[in-house]
Amino acid sequence: MGKAVMLLLVSGVLAFLGVSLVNAEDPYLYYTWTVSYGTRSILGVSQQVILINDQFPGPKLEVVTNNNIILKLINKLDQPFLLTWNGIKQRKNSWQDGVLGTNCPIPPNSNYTYKFQAKDQIGSYTYFPSTLMHRAAGGFGALNIYHRSVIPIPYANPNGDFTLLVGDWYKTNHKTLQQSLDSGKSLPFPDGVLINGQTQTTFSGDQGKTYMFRISNVGLSTSLNFRIQGHSMKLVEVEGSHVIQNLYDSLDVHVGQSVAVLVTLNQPPKDYYIVASTRFTKTVLTATAVLHYTNSHTPVSGPLPAGPAYQFHWSMQQARTYRWNLTSNAARPNPQGSYHYGKITPTKTIVLANSASLINGKLRYAVNGVSYVNSDTPLKLADYFNIPGVFSMNSIQDLPSGGAASVATSVMPTSLHDFIEVVFQNNENAMQAWHLDGYDFWVVGFGSGQWTPKKRKTYNLVDALTRHTTQVYPNSWTTILVSLDNQGMWNVRSTLWERQYLGQQFYLRVWTPVRSLANEYDIPSNVLLCGKAVGRHP
Repeated sequence: MGKAVMLLLVSGVLAFLGVSLVNAEDPYLYYTWTVSYGTRSILGVSQQVILINDQFPGPKLEVVTNNNIILKLINKLDQPFLLTWNGIKQRKNSWQDGVLGTNCPIPPNSNYTYKFQAKDQIGSYTYFPSTLMHRAAGGFGALNIYHRSVIPIPYANPNGDFTLLVGDWYKTNHKTLQQSLDSGKSLPFPDGVLINGQTQTTFSGDQGKTYMFRISNVGLSTSLNFRIQGHSMKLVEVEGSHVIQNLYDSLDVHVGQSVAVLVTLNQPPKDYYIVASTRFTKTVLTATAVLHYTNSHTPVSGPLPAGPAYQFHWSMQQARTYRWNLTSNAARPNPQGSYHYGKITPTKTIVLANSASLINGKLRYAVNGVSYVNSDTPLKLADYFNIPGVFSMNSIQDLPSGGAASVATSVMPTSLHDFIEVVFQNNENAMQAWHLDGYDFWVVGFGSGQWTPKKRKTYNLVDALTRHTTQVYPNSWTTILVSLDNQGMWNVRSTLWERQYLGQQFYLRVWTPVRSLANEYDIPSNVLLCGKAVGRHP
């Protein structure tokens, strides 16, 4: 009798736990998106753009930490297409990264279902097309990850939340731009700047209340400065990092980057200009929007608020003021500062130098003398199926060689759980920006001239913020530290799309010989196969 009662009790507890575990599973969000061409009037010209569910920009994805996203993407374009999720770490899941090194592009009149999780992340992100020059036609949108209700945030909940996708824009069709690059010509100067795909838009709020503005540079080539007439901006989040809450009159946002600021509507009730203008360009392009107080009866007036009078040095000094909030959490309960990155000795130092070269008489861009060319077979599939001859792991070196540039499908090998120091060395006169898929990283140093080991004395090893995209100023260097805790094949690329398209990228293979679901998920059952992977069985 006693055994039977005990068995019933144990069974009841297990049943309860089973129900609890099922109910506690992170929610699944389901989407169906159709990608198509459409016509919009932009910068006064009717032009073909890429729409998602008939929207330009595309739909805003709003999710909560650890939500699972199941997104069916239907391609109605006349070219293969992929979306990549800029800044989403895809933990153990580079299968879903949406770049040509990990995924076969979705053929026209076909579809693919992305399955990924916003694992242990909060913050302001974007998505955009990674194929060809589709990004120049649209297909981009916002991806905002909100904190779980049980996790506090280091500021009062704002009264509203505005997303601003800001970027340079070309009137020229994306196929014409691609043909220009294929012929060896550089892109022309952009025709304008857009805010949320428009030249005129309004954001409304109540006097005395505080609003979050999430600002992302979704352009192709140009750094931007963002400011609001008569209002200061309190920086609170940068690409998933909660930061020291400094006040700024204006912020430089480089290509591929995102920031979130709090703005209190504490001025007399009227309308105020919101301004985004190009930085470091001889001709300054400007986009404006309106901040409208709901009790305002006065339209915008006066001159536009001026951008910074100073150039690269001013911008670098501003970048150094971005600091991690060590006592705040991000997506998890533990404080950000509980990880003492500055006390870890790197296992390897990698120096990456960008360059422009003529290869076979055409303009190409290179990293350490190697200009990347895409393979018909995604590198991730070639690696999984052990298909030889798709990529090279000895073409790109850890240090610049100084030799003539060459082309290769270049992969740099690293080991899971390495902690690496990466120096981006920019010996050109143009601004650079670099992104690493699958990770965020600590931006520990900026400096002018050539990097040397002595520059380590200038590193911020205490409260450097983490982010996924960093700028590198002309004839300067930027150093990042990366904890390689996410197995996979990860794209390292210039966010300046001309440079990425013409070879300024490569892949980082983060690998361990032990195959385990604790390190990496299995190949998806719905994986698309192409190139030399056709006919293989997952």
